[in-house]
Amino acid sequence: MKKIVVRKKKSLVRSLGFGAAVLLGMIVYAYGFNITKVNFETTRSERRLTQLTRILRALAHPALFEYQKEELVVAAPIYLPCPKSGVPTFDPDRSQPYLVLTPACGGAKEIIQVEGFSFWPNTKGPINFVPPSGASLTIGNLTTDADGYFSARVELPQRRPVDEAQTLRAIARRNIGAPMFSPVAHSTWEKIVETVFLALLATTLGTLLAIPVSFFAARNLMSTQESPLTSVALSVLGWPLGILIGVQAVRWIRAVGAQILDSNALGAGGWGSLIGLLVTWVVVRWAFPRQQTQAPGRALRLARTLALVAGGLAALFAMHMVASLALTVGRALVEPLGVFGFLGNFIAQLGDVLIIVSPLVAALVGGGVLSHAGSRVGQSVSDQLPANVVRVANLFSAALAGASVSAILGAGVDWFYQIDDLQKTLWLPGGVGAALGLLLSVRSAPKDPLPIGSVVYYLTRTVLNATRSIEPLVMVIVFVVWVGIGPFAGSLALALHTIAALAKLYSEQVESILSGPLEAIRATGANRLQTIVYAVIPQIIPPYISFTMYRWDINVRMSTIIGFAGGGGIGFLLQQNINMLQYRAASVQMLAIAIVVASMDYVSAVIRERFV
Repeated sequence: MKKIVVRKKKSLVRSLGFGAAVLLGMIVYAYGFNITKVNFETTRSERRLTQLTRILRALAHPALFEYQKEELVVAAPIYLPCPKSGVPTFDPDRSQPYLVLTPACGGAKEIIQVEGFSFWPNTKGPINFVPPSGASLTIGNLTTDADGYFSARVELPQRRPVDEAQTLRAIARRNIGAPMFSPVAHSTWEKIVETVFLALLATTLGTLLAIPVSFFAARNLMSTQESPLTSVALSVLGWPLGILIGVQAVRWIRAVGAQILDSNALGAGGWGSLIGLLVTWVVVRWAFPRQQTQAPGRALRLARTLALVAGGLAALFAMHMVASLALTVGRALVEPLGVFGFLGNFIAQLGDVLIIVSPLVAALVGGGVLSHAGSRVGQSVSDQLPANVVRVANLFSAALAGASVSAILGAGVDWFYQIDDLQKTLWLPGGVGAALGLLLSVRSAPKDPLPIGSVVYYLTRTVLNATRSIEPLVMVIVFVVWVGIGPFAGSLALALHTIAALAKLYSEQVESILSGPLEAIRATGANRLQTIVYAVIPQIIPPYISFTMYRWDINVRMSTIIGFAGGGGIGFLLQQNINMLQYRAASVQMLAIAIVVASMDYVSAVIRERFV
């Protein structure tokens, strides 16, 4: 009896719990219906059903083809309102197409019957009311039968009464010749090609930047990176100093290059590019020999370091000369190449890209080099000096690094919000940063490693999540202000979102690779770059290709949306036709988008089948 009672109690509790869950679900969905204003009664509205039918029928008849048309125009007099003296007799020529109006006069909003005889068989067209001013107003439509007859009831418009006769005009239209693509089809073709290449450029740029970022967002690669506080602090201090040196080097090289190019832009650019590349190649070959039997001495390492600095300046000089040469040659080729002038424009734009990118490259290289040098120095200090000395070094370096980072953040805040108060944007943040650095150095052991890799991982993830949360439709508004309305703004917006999206997918793929090759490469003493090249990249190439093709597909579809905000592509044309209620034209654009997406899906499937 006790077992039966226990089972009944459990069954009762379970039933009550299930009933409570069902009731809670009903309450949640009922509130959801209320919030979203669900009202199925509107789906039965005659007016809405009529509009829906009209739109669906228009979408089912895309304006893809058109014919040359000929028109048959037949007119008859109409009086609005009826004359007091009676309607004059109108006797049409019955050997030709003619109209019969019943009655031939009427007041505003009155219904009359229009009959047409001897028209072209099986044709359609409008019935227009034409006042003395000549402004035509469509008040009905005609459809003739096999004998060329039609009958239609039309409503007279509300117009200012006049004594003389006005005109009712019936226009029958029929197709002649073979069908041809409509202007809508031609404009759609131009815009869909623009859309495909817009997405291609955005995907390419986004992929190139997402690949290196993804390694910083992979937990398995970053969690093992640890460094002592001295190394981290000096590495942080190296970044702003290296960036300033890199930017200043580019300015100096541009000033020197401008003086050289003043004499002969083409010849000086060519010879300057050749000399710069040759010097860079020689320096790299000497500083990084293929075989090295013994460890280099301190003097040789110093000489190689100085040579690499000179090689870097030579590389920047070569980049500036190549950019100037590309600009000169590309602009000169635009007109001689005729229809292929876009090739010359492409060369010129590549030169412009090099000019824009060179300060960024120099800043990153300079910051990276000084950061690496600072890290090496800090590591040596931590390894070779006593703990008390390291603690003092930690105090100074951490305080200085914290102050530098905080001052840079304060400068950013000042730029955005225009505070214009150094005490609030420089001294106060710098003091807080220095205090935090001192606190970190006091609380950590002098030589204990810090999980710097995990910090970089979480910072990278946070930035990617924030960037990915902003829709390209919002991003394109900013880029439209920067570069103007058009596909270039759309490419930049999609590229920025692509970086965030692909970096997340790539990093998750890196996190799922086999750990065996990683451990084997690390066991050989390989550095971080060698580990990525030989243990990570071979495992991620197939999924990277798959993700990239999928992202291109996404960018094609997203380009139809960013066009609504001025991002170019077929979306701009689609929005224009929808706003103008040109649903047959909009249907052509929808059809083009569907064909392109389906084609890209087939192509990407073939590529994945071959390489993945």
